[in-house]
Amino acid sequence: MNISEEFNALILRRKSIEGDVDYENEQIIQDAIQLMIKDITATISFLDNDCTEEQFVWLSEIFDEIAERSNSSEFITALRRVAKRFPEAVRKYNIEYFIDSAAEYLN
Repeated sequence: MNISEEFNALILRRKSIEGDVDYENEQIIQDAIQLMIKDITATISFLDNDCTEEQFVWLSEIFDEIAERSNSSEFITALRRVAKRFPEAVRKYNIEYFIDSAAEYLN
């Protein structure tokens, strides 16, 4: 499976969780973070070429963790490129804030 397919499977699992999510201890969140950081170059390629609007919205909840663990400025730049493709979702879900917050984790 590629990143897009794996992330879609994780999104389905994530949608089944109701109420507040414990981001530090919820396995689905940790699985999503691990998927995205195991090969940051592949993740950036996914963002540039395959990421759907729905995937981008769900991914926004873990931007901080990915940025902190990968320490990749290229990841943040890719997020900004994707944000330009989905301006309505960015406005609706305040995704620009999440990108800016994730950028603060870079050293």
